[in-house]
Amino acid sequence: MCELERDFGSSFFLLDVNKLRENYKKIEHAFKSRYENFIIGYSYKTNYLPYLCKELSKLGAYAEVVSRLEYDLAIKIGEDPRRIIFNGPIKSREDIQYALNNESIVNIESFYEADFVKEYALEHPKKQIKIGIRVNFDISDNGISPHQAGYDIGRFGICVENGDFQNLVMQLKELKNIKITGLHGHFSTSERKAETYRIITEKLCRIAKESILDGLEYIDIGGGIYGELPKSFQTVAPTFDEYAQPICEVMNKEFNDFKNKPTLILEPGLAMVANVLIFIAKVIDIKNIRGNHFVLVDGSVHNIKPTMHKRNLPMHVIRQNEVSGYTKEIFDVVGYTCMEKDYLAHDIAGALPQQDDYIVFENVGAYTIVFNPPFIKVRPSIVAVDDGELVEVRRKETFRQFFNEELYYF
Repeated sequence: MCELERDFGSSFFLLDVNKLRENYKKIEHAFKSRYENFIIGYSYKTNYLPYLCKELSKLGAYAEVVSRLEYDLAIKIGEDPRRIIFNGPIKSREDIQYALNNESIVNIESFYEADFVKEYALEHPKKQIKIGIRVNFDISDNGISPHQAGYDIGRFGICVENGDFQNLVMQLKELKNIKITGLHGHFSTSERKAETYRIITEKLCRIAKESILDGLEYIDIGGGIYGELPKSFQTVAPTFDEYAQPICEVMNKEFNDFKNKPTLILEPGLAMVANVLIFIAKVIDIKNIRGNHFVLVDGSVHNIKPTMHKRNLPMHVIRQNEVSGYTKEIFDVVGYTCMEKDYLAHDIAGALPQQDDYIVFENVGAYTIVFNPPFIKVRPSIVAVDDGELVEVRRKETFRQFFNEELYYF
């Protein structure tokens, strides 16, 4: 550990590249063994570390992006623009025209985006333009809404129930060089149940067959599935096979008689990368305040769980000295910021860590890299471990990078 600290600092991330490959292959096999015409669109917003995105592209993943920033990253790492799925609620006229020029898969989710597509079609009357639509429909099960954070309805996509979807389809079909080739149905749910994905797939297939069957090329069920969760989470999550079974069963049933079955697209993020990153932080100090032990580390809650939830991640201590005959203590692990709520772990029972020990936090691959604010300290290094080889894939920031002179006025 001392050598790693010397090279990369007193806190850093480690990326397990072999685990990343393993996750990809497990998801791919679960679905492709049941429905051959299947592709994975990796959700860049979950972790857009360029090295990671490039590795997934090598394995066969498309790039699923929700902004021009992410789109440009996919191009930068060498992705074929025809293998980019452009989603997201805000796309400028320039964004849409650029993506259509590149023949990317574009899923629009509002009427203003449709206007940009129609403008482009009128400007390029001889070009066949393919477009997808993100749809919004009721996914409740027996009247119970599964939406994240308890919301009754989702806010994204074009509503089916009020007629907006059919209206949009008719508008787009008025232009002969526009072809609606797919439907996108990503819904953020709290419990991520396999049965919810059955409902989503069934409704997407029904809507597609009723409205755009003549041009249908893909059904995109979005992402949001669970990955392999740590036992400490005490959450029973569906396996990749348990997700794939109902989804692929529906696809096979609905398109059994089709010579050319539509492509099934899945857009995993958390399931792909949550368990491929760990964060290692050095213990700086231990203090006792009115009987409470606080272990201060060179890290922050932003590094491991930026939403600041109270659930403890799997963690262990790398000790500089052997501990024998220790007294079990209850302690909290706290970070370097000046916020009272900067807790990396609560109420841990065990031998109290000592100064210069290291604490390893697991399962930190989802959203930490992308949702890490420039707050108080520079961002730490990220080191990839690939068959025993170490590669620094993001260097520790410097002052000049943190306060970029092209951005700030001094």
